[in-house]
Amino acid sequence: MTASLATRFSHVRPQDTPYVDNGLRDFFLYRDLGIAEATGGKVLAQLVKANIPPAHGTGWHRHEAEFHIVIMLKGWARFMYGGQETLVAAGDCVHQAPGIVHYLFDYSPDMEYLEIVAPAGFKTIDAEPVCEVPAVTPWPAAT
Repeated sequence: MTASLATRFSHVRPQDTPYVDNGLRDFFLYRDLGIAEATGGKVLAQLVKANIPPAHGTGWHRHEAEFHIVIMLKGWARFMYGGQETLVAAGDCVHQAPGIVHYLFDYSPDMEYLEIVAPAGFKTIDAEPVCEVPAVTPWPAAT
């Protein structure tokens, strides 16, 4: 007798899902890893990478999610978590506690991170500013 699984097997290769520009932020590109479909919307896993230089960042916001981590794969990003600036560099993992007010305001041209969120259909809600946000780091001029 075979037990019924609440989720299904998923295997997504790099050529299976392209980076697209229709995600939460227009200055990033997103690559779906198939986990939302495989888990029936319980979990989202996606790769996120820089697309254009930072101008205004994400603005102050929070997410309605039960679980949210960011694992920086390449480059770096600077966040404000509450009133504290946090540099997240390649190899770092950040657990964004449910409801934490934050602002991603700066990132390197090669920034790429893995984002895992539950549920997949989490909401993003604008928040009142907590403090001043530092200036961004200009990207090198294209040659």
